[in-house]
Amino acid sequence: MAQLVFGGGTSHSPIVTLDGDMWEGYAQIDKFSQGFYDTDGNFATLQELIDRAGDRYVKESSDEYLRQQADGIQGALDRLAADIAATAPDVLIIIGDDQLELFGFSNMPAISIFYGDKIISHTARQRPNLADEIQSVVAKGHGMDEHHVWQGAGSFARELIESLIEQGVDMGAANEVTDPTKYGFGHAFGFIITRLMGEKKIPVVPVLLNTYFPPNQPTSARCYDIGRKLRKAIESSSSNLRVGIIASGGLSHFVTNAPLDQLVLDALRTGNGEALCTLPPHLLKEGSSEIKNWVVVAGAFEGKTTAWDEYFPVYRTLGGTGIGLAFASWGALGDS
Repeated sequence: MAQLVFGGGTSHSPIVTLDGDMWEGYAQIDKFSQGFYDTDGNFATLQELIDRAGDRYVKESSDEYLRQQADGIQGALDRLAADIAATAPDVLIIIGDDQLELFGFSNMPAISIFYGDKIISHTARQRPNLADEIQSVVAKGHGMDEHHVWQGAGSFARELIESLIEQGVDMGAANEVTDPTKYGFGHAFGFIITRLMGEKKIPVVPVLLNTYFPPNQPTSARCYDIGRKLRKAIESSSSNLRVGIIASGGLSHFVTNAPLDQLVLDALRTGNGEALCTLPPHLLKEGSSEIKNWVVVAGAFEGKTTAWDEYFPVYRTLGGTGIGLAFASWGALGDS
């Protein structure tokens, strides 16, 4: 049977692809946003957030502080990449959310596994109010600068689908990118392949979770259960593969919610599945919904705590807008 040899999680924010000198330029997009969900899950404008915060984020939003965070983040990514290299999985399952890259509103499955052998990336959409140089660096870091073709693990992915169906998970399934000029794989998957795999490109099984778009977003409890069943599907495979699984995305954004992030990280550190199953739904909106990708991996590693994690609460404006960036590794199920 297949063996689960690695578990991890990483944020994939555009800023993790950028040098610290570019962070200020990226932060300009917040000035043009219509608003953000605050730490209570309520909608507020940037000016309202700034008025509430006062001088709370003066230090944290300074160029010097943000550059230090940028350096630390690259160190955490290097550490995660080293863990992947050391455990040497034959295939890597990526739990990511699709943001109108492969799927559209005409067909948005709650959860789907891609079982094709060719994973083709979409190209990044141009964003207004963001410098061309920054957009170019982000697109390349996300594997969306051109239509890259990466190796899938079709036979193994199909085994996972069939096992999950038998276990009562109503899986969506796809096996081909027919026209990458219209639809293809996005940043949640391209970032992992581009940044963490190094020279050895490991075959990938994309698991696409609809965290963003109503009305069919899986609950946190459902995500945890899917993770448990995904582990069973891996271990019941007839293959002799060494398998890794990694969550892509999160944590809180686009207003950094450190208490929510710490709640999640504490649950991962202690193996508290109940806490992950009962995360407040009203706080898992927009980008913060990507926390559910981590919940799936935690379910797959039920009974095991993270081996290490690093957390960077990024406040890129005086209003506290930004993102909680996190990086973690579970190691292997058999490790002590």
